[in-house]
Amino acid sequence: MSDEKRPKPDDYFSDWKKREALAESMIPMVGKLYRESNVACYIYGRSMVNQSPIQIMKAHRFVRQVEKNELSEFESHPVLEAICKLDLGPAHIDVGRMTAGYMADNQGLSVDDYVKNQLADLEGSQSKPLPEPQDVVLYGFGRIGRLMARLLVEKTGGGDVLRLRAIVVRKGKSKNDLVKRASLLRRDSVHGTFNGTIRVDEENNSIVCNGNEVKIIYANSPEEVDYTAHGINNAIIVDNTGVWRDKETLGQHLQCNGASKVLLTAPGKGDMINIVYGINNDLITPQDNIVSAASCTTNAIVPVLKVMMDKYGIRSGHVETVHAYTNDQNLIDNYHKGDRRGRSAPLNMVITETGAAKAAVKVLPELDGKLTGNAIRVPTPNVSMAILNLELDKSTNVEELNEHMRQVALHSNLRKQIDFTNSPEVVSCDFVGSRTACIYDAQATLVNGNHCVLYCWYDNEFGYSCQVHRILEQMAGVDYKIYPQQN
Repeated sequence: MSDEKRPKPDDYFSDWKKREALAESMIPMVGKLYRESNVACYIYGRSMVNQSPIQIMKAHRFVRQVEKNELSEFESHPVLEAICKLDLGPAHIDVGRMTAGYMADNQGLSVDDYVKNQLADLEGSQSKPLPEPQDVVLYGFGRIGRLMARLLVEKTGGGDVLRLRAIVVRKGKSKNDLVKRASLLRRDSVHGTFNGTIRVDEENNSIVCNGNEVKIIYANSPEEVDYTAHGINNAIIVDNTGVWRDKETLGQHLQCNGASKVLLTAPGKGDMINIVYGINNDLITPQDNIVSAASCTTNAIVPVLKVMMDKYGIRSGHVETVHAYTNDQNLIDNYHKGDRRGRSAPLNMVITETGAAKAAVKVLPELDGKLTGNAIRVPTPNVSMAILNLELDKSTNVEELNEHMRQVALHSNLRKQIDFTNSPEVVSCDFVGSRTACIYDAQATLVNGNHCVLYCWYDNEFGYSCQVHRILEQMAGVDYKIYPQQN
């Protein structure tokens, strides 16, 4: 993409309206590609699927942080039109990056010819990300379970990849249990309303989300469930309960008819592999049928620790997490088996322990004996912060360190794990709904020679759920072709 700054429009309002019209016209094109061809479109990693014109325009505006220049809808619209003219197989296509590539070096080709060349091996392709749809079951329907349901429904596409087939819960005491479950999915005090429609089918004991029929199965333990009785086979069970944390107890799920693998949304104990997607997910083999997605905090700190270790080396460090309160704490003062956690969560900052530092060492063994960790629970319902106080092997300065993190966050293979903000005004609420494991706050960075303090925000609910979903796709064997192809 050219470094030459784009000239300001003579009339801002007229320019806005023209670009808004182009963004509106992109919506049906993006929708058709997604529904009919399972082609998901992005603008520099920001999804265009099921987005409003304003959201698409904001994704274009975001590009100035990556390329230090604007990306206009006037430039991307012809590229998207050219993509729609082709008969494509399933893929993820970054329309923004392809547009930037065309602007930087189109080799004298028309937009249509350039796009056709870029997608040559995808045109006419019959290959699918999976030979057949993969059944998924959510075991537990709390905060992470409901967000996983939203993600799975959102990413259903043409229905030939991951399909949410059932949710297993204990039978509630209310007569209208099914209606209450649907209501909790429909409305969320933190993440807002469900993006779509939800209907309750009491006759079939199911919830229908954007056309996806999801069975609600009542059971007190895994051994009570026969998934094949509900037409579910070879399912991956996502255990959101946190009740069972080792291979032996999680193995109960594999004794159920119709279950094939288990993904735990909590730190695993014993010899279970704890995966932070983007860092050590290459350890997952087709033979691994019980996997842990570690914790939200581990997912937030490990990518940044890995980047710092590779670039500067780490002699020692302390991780302090300022964490939103969770359902494990009490609303008002009451008995709790844990120290201090019995005190009212919305009224107090509560010092507590965290296993994130030890868990980070499991993922990055090079840090063994170098990290300590602690946590403070604070009166906010979501979005937390990890403060990394590190002693490095090499000296650096704020400008160099921040620029390195910016390059990693925007241009490296860790783009989905580390986001970057350089705003002096952002606060925790601004990161609700973030899809990355963490957001590096450049304005807060402190450096003194080989000592630094880094501040990393993370949506401990949705950002973590996105990491879980990435592991789920890998366990299922989902393999999307990505364009433009990277060297």
